Amino acid sequence: MLDSEQQFGPDIESRVNDHDHQALKLWLRLLACTTRIEDQIRQRLRHDFATTLPRFDLLAQLERHPQGLAMRELSQRLMVTGGNVTGITDQLEAEGLVQREPHATDRRSYTVKLTPAGKRQFKRMAATHESWIVELLSGWSAEEKAQVYGLLAGLKTHLAETTRK
Repeated sequence: MLDSEQQFGPDIESRVNDHDHQALKLWLRLLACTTRIEDQIRQRLRHDFATTLPRFDLLAQLERHPQGLAMRELSQRLMVTGGNVTGITDQLEAEGLVQREPHATDRRSYTVKLTPAGKRQFKRMAATHESWIVELLSGWSAEEKAQVYGLLAGLKTHLAETTRK
């Protein structure tokens, strides 16, 4: 039987060997799969839409919040620095996809919203993004996807409980 590196090429999972704990092997397999999917999405966003994953993620946050989000809220939701959000917002604003408005209650802050052009562009990207995810996970049957989804729900619950201790 081929080992992971022979089967899939070098990635983070190639660090494991037969003597490593099963939990470590599983974690690295999850990470390797996530990384491969993310790499595909990054390449496809760049090729098909001339954009990046961070820009897509910022637009997605704004699409979920039509009333807009403060820059600091965007930074927290995207788990990046305020400087990163400012740079991405500057680019998207220059392209007419987002607009800044003075914050309703904080004169030192701005709220960022999608423009009508931003809404249209994001709608196209989101539909295509969804089709990519469907394609990338098509190696599993519907039953297998449901099973993995359920197993990961249990893991997520366990992880939430362990972080509270």
